[in-house]
Amino acid sequence: MVKILWVDDEVELLKPHLLFLNQKGYEVDTCNNGYDAIDMASEVAYDLIILDEMMPGMTGLETLPKIKEVRPTTPVIMVTKSEEENIMNKAIGSKIADYLIKPVNPNQVLLSIKKNVHQQQLVTEQTTADYRSEFGRLATSLQMADTFQDWCSLYRRLTGWEIELDGSTDPSVKEILSYQKNEANQAFSKFVRRNYYDWINRRADDTPIMSHTLMRSAIFPVVEEQSKTTLLLIDNFRYDQWRAISSMLRGYYDVAQDDFYCAILPTATQYARNAVFAGLMPLAIDRLMPNKWLNDNEEGGKNQYEEEFLRRLMAQSGKTWKMTFDKLVRPEQGRKLVENIRRVYDADFSVIVYNFLDILSHARTETDVVRELTENEAAFRSLTRSWFEHSDLYTILKLLAEKGHTVIITSDHGTIRVDNPVRVTGDRETSSNLRYKTGRNLQYNAREVYEVQRPEDIQLPSGNLSSSYIFAYNSDFLVYNNDANRFVRYYRNTFQHGGISMEEMIVPYIVLKPKQQAKR
Repeated sequence: MVKILWVDDEVELLKPHLLFLNQKGYEVDTCNNGYDAIDMASEVAYDLIILDEMMPGMTGLETLPKIKEVRPTTPVIMVTKSEEENIMNKAIGSKIADYLIKPVNPNQVLLSIKKNVHQQQLVTEQTTADYRSEFGRLATSLQMADTFQDWCSLYRRLTGWEIELDGSTDPSVKEILSYQKNEANQAFSKFVRRNYYDWINRRADDTPIMSHTLMRSAIFPVVEEQSKTTLLLIDNFRYDQWRAISSMLRGYYDVAQDDFYCAILPTATQYARNAVFAGLMPLAIDRLMPNKWLNDNEEGGKNQYEEEFLRRLMAQSGKTWKMTFDKLVRPEQGRKLVENIRRVYDADFSVIVYNFLDILSHARTETDVVRELTENEAAFRSLTRSWFEHSDLYTILKLLAEKGHTVIITSDHGTIRVDNPVRVTGDRETSSNLRYKTGRNLQYNAREVYEVQRPEDIQLPSGNLSSSYIFAYNSDFLVYNNDANRFVRYYRNTFQHGGISMEEMIVPYIVLKPKQQAKR
């Protein structure tokens, strides 16, 4: 039973309220002064305290901080006859849960109690009911999805429900959503398998914007229209993570476009990000600039020429904008960019590549503490939001808003939590990525992977003449038979990328217009 303490110097006038609340199943204790209230709150863990502001001796505002000392998390509803703004400000500044003006009727009190004591339960019940009614419509959309845009719409809706249910205490409905998302990813994998060759070779009328066409099709047109544009590419950034941080940018930007593009395979930095900046598929990069492409089995950095690729693409496209390019991998690089933000202000087109989320994903694999902090998708979103709130990146975005910069936020690929091992064998030179493999003599069950025996068919380079590629579906991860059990234990429930899933391939593309620009 919910226990409530009601503090009012006119306790005898509360009898109708107390009778009403007792009938609703609440147990209510009363007292008529602040001193007794503090003692009673110290002795009993009340679920809620209703506190009159105007009491002789110790006022409600004087009693409130002393109650908070002994019960800092107990919600307090302040009741007062006064509507003076300074009293309201003081009460709200003291972190009251609600504020009621006398005379109050029983239903007002009940509504405030429900809001502050039962909110979690009520939200869970309503959200669960809403999702259950939406379940059938989502299932129909899944069956009918026939284009990349259909899948983007479905992914957006599933992600929205995932976030809505973050606060739910009903494990069964979360399990149903997880099953439905898994089913969607299985169907999406089949959809990609049917269409990917035609997309890459421009044989389909409904080919989506992809990594190698993103700059020319989506980014350059925005830069052309705006006097100052910043492209922020956050490695491993997914749509749910955008949703996690978007509210923090609401005071600085309006969302002009909230869309998606399709990452190429493999959904890995070496391939997808180079394709974004070069405006070319990996095979074309290898053929045109062989000294700037390293295959998986070759030693050396795989993303060393991104700025050079972009400048080449701009020159080919006739773009003469003043451009800056910053790649932030270590925290001190972010602080340095804040200190030197003037160079970004002065550019027509500034590019910032931010690698933190990629580092966080790998840290989760390798560090037990980070694993505990990100035990599920909701926790990973929460950690993303916490990181962003205290990051130099947030500072940079606020500074850019002040200067009227349009900002494009996107990624080169997403990431997925893997849980189902799929066994493969290969030789010593086979790539190590868990979501795709390339090399010679690969052995696998062809029904469990998307196999590409001729890499040039999907515009990928070969390490040698007999190399092939395989890609993992959904939440699968590829493991070798040697010491497989240890390998599975280590990598299960970690975040990986390189394969085929909605999370990896459906990449958010967000255009933000600064609010101060709209005022001018």
